[in-house]
Amino acid sequence: MSDAARFEVTLLPYDLRFPAHADESLLKAALRALAPVRSSCRNGTCRTCLCRLESGEIAYEIEWPGLTREEKAEGLVLPCVARPLSDVVLRYER
Repeated sequence: MSDAARFEVTLLPYDLRFPAHADESLLKAALRALAPVRSSCRNGTCRTCLCRLESGEIAYEIEWPGLTREEKAEGLVLPCVARPLSDVVLRYER
């Protein structure tokens, strides 16, 4: 088990909650929790896991993930390369 800080992730619209450690990607935490999330490349390029950060703070594992400045400003995130810095709420389109 990780000694890193642990945060709660809420996944909308499913209202599913699960833990995520500060030293793991949000996607890894979601897959561990068997959450209904989509993924493919897991390195920030394919955008399959794209969702909206409704609240909370994240940090990216890579300098510039596959998002435009406008998408970042709109709150879109790539959970495959994002780590939680606080409790977060993510919204996926069904």
